[in-house]
Amino acid sequence: MELIYKQAEQMQQRAREIIEDTHVIAAWQSVGATINLVGSLKTGLLVNNHDIDFHIYTQPFKLEDSFRAIAILAENKRIIKIEYVNLLDAEDNCIEWHAWYKDQQEELWHIDMIHILTGSPWAGYFEKVAERISAVLTPETRDAILRIKYTVPAGEKVMGIQVYQAVLQGGARNYDDFQRWMEQQPGDQAIITWMP
Repeated sequence: MELIYKQAEQMQQRAREIIEDTHVIAAWQSVGATINLVGSLKTGLLVNNHDIDFHIYTQPFKLEDSFRAIAILAENKRIIKIEYVNLLDAEDNCIEWHAWYKDQQEELWHIDMIHILTGSPWAGYFEKVAERISAVLTPETRDAILRIKYTVPAGEKVMGIQVYQAVLQGGARNYDDFQRWMEQQPGDQAIITWMP
């Protein structure tokens, strides 16, 4: 467990250094946005995925603000790719920005920036999920979550929320438990709406 904790600590430190280096928070704040860290880094459960997740809000929402913030982010030479997805007319009511950052070790980090309309059903939702997960974690469940995430084979896509639900609701304590729990779950879900 000590090795897993050490890796988690190193990954989270690297993620924070990337946030600092990219000035991503300042870039969005410069257009009047509120930018909230969500996901594994927010809950302290980042261990092996190179992912940093933000949810972003502006009032009023202006598409040009989104592009202005991303233009600032793109000035960083370590940002090697940016992808834009317009879901304003979909149920999500958001703009998705995905940026790829190559760190000093030549590893790629994925920065998700979801610019959400205040009327979206997801506005504030994942911030609340992160708060609830953090509130109910115990040393035992934190260990189980980090152990399972660390054990997921390279290249296998597992959503963090699936691990959290398996541990906190399903009682999983290792990767075998997690696999058994996953076999009992319904098929492909784009967004999982579970909250502890």
